[in-house]
Amino acid sequence: MIKLGVRNWVALGMLLLVGQLHAQASSDMTTPIDPFRIAGNLYYVGSKDLASYLIVTPQGDILINSSFETSVPLIRNSVEKLGFRFADIRILLISHAHVDHDAGSAAVKRLTGAKYMVMDADVPVVESGGAKDFAYGVATPTSSASRYPPAKVDRVLHDGEEVRLGGMVLVAHKTPGHTRGCTTWTLRETDRGRNLNVVIVGSWNVNPGFRLVDRSGQLASYPGIAQDYQRTYSVLKNLPCDVFLGAHGQYFDMLAKLKRLQAGATENVWVDPQGYQAAVAERKAAFEAELMRQEHGI
Repeated sequence: MIKLGVRNWVALGMLLLVGQLHAQASSDMTTPIDPFRIAGNLYYVGSKDLASYLIVTPQGDILINSSFETSVPLIRNSVEKLGFRFADIRILLISHAHVDHDAGSAAVKRLTGAKYMVMDADVPVVESGGAKDFAYGVATPTSSASRYPPAKVDRVLHDGEEVRLGGMVLVAHKTPGHTRGCTTWTLRETDRGRNLNVVIVGSWNVNPGFRLVDRSGQLASYPGIAQDYQRTYSVLKNLPCDVFLGAHGQYFDMLAKLKRLQAGATENVWVDPQGYQAAVAERKAAFEAELMRQEHGI
């Protein structure tokens, strides 16, 4: 019988827990949910956890996140269930170049003719179908390669640039680390006569296997990744936020807020500036703990 030390038992327990959580997350990513209006002309058209957003304008619509290739019919059904036409999508955006947010982009472009607009540093990844991703482009002992249909980018975005359509203005904030071109979107909406600042977080997580420092002959996942994360938390902290959203429903406690809404909440449950700041602070602290762990070889 193999004897495991306390540290090894803890590590094994963590691996089992992560596996269970991953299985649950994967299920939530592909489980349909009724689409709903968030504020003004902004709607949720994603799955139980994997977030896609539709912004409706008189000159056509904007879709944020195409999700998995197999998610496109789910997104289309949600759009049409709300009474809109999938073919009216004129612009396609993403939060970042990972398979669960951009693998369906080629299909969305083919079905709608939408112009695909992507942050500069993520362009090589989406156009290579994931092959140029710093973490998942090549299979490793701890992860498999991530491949999906490549999609041609029609407009390369840069930090702070605006995307405009039909009177709507979205601002692309480069918040790198999770990917080199991870993008947090901000826009303004009106709800019940109140002007609201909307923040759609790209990602703030350090994934398992991401190397934040050069150590023991192994380079960081990419040069400057730790500094990119630090800048990202600073940018996020300083964004004006009323409506708190993100690339995953779990980022902003979507399911719990939906329960409040279904229970008859009279306020707009998506308005959560305190929750936003608390989430940014918690993710920053988690990053700093992981950075320290890697720096000290723990």
